[in-house]
Amino acid sequence: METLIILLFSLAIILLIISFISKDKVAKLEEDLEQMTITYMQDIYQLKKKVKILEEEFIIQDDPIPPLKTKSAVTSNDIEPIHEILKSQVLSLYSQGLSLDQIAKQSSLTKEQTISVIKQHRLRGEER
Repeated sequence: METLIILLFSLAIILLIISFISKDKVAKLEEDLEQMTITYMQDIYQLKKKVKILEEEFIIQDDPIPPLKTKSAVTSNDIEPIHEILKSQVLSLYSQGLSLDQIAKQSSLTKEQTISVIKQHRLRGEER
């Protein structure tokens, strides 16, 4: 009878130790799942930012923004509306750090038109 009680008591202690060990595994799994979720959310945030940037670059508006009046000798009647694709090209080149002369040469616009496109973009950024 005493051996049976000792055996059951030993079994209870072993099961108690096993239950503590198994909780550590569950905690580790929970921690791994939480880390994966955080990584997943960061990836989604970065993808959304990239998609937003791409959408802003490729949006073509129906009505062009009228050119700004500059202090140069060019009048507003001499300036033709600049297509949105050219505007996005100018802004892309400007963001890459090219000089105004290089941008004008690559986009086949005048230097004044290039300056006008950049100023329009800045004004639109301030309005938002």
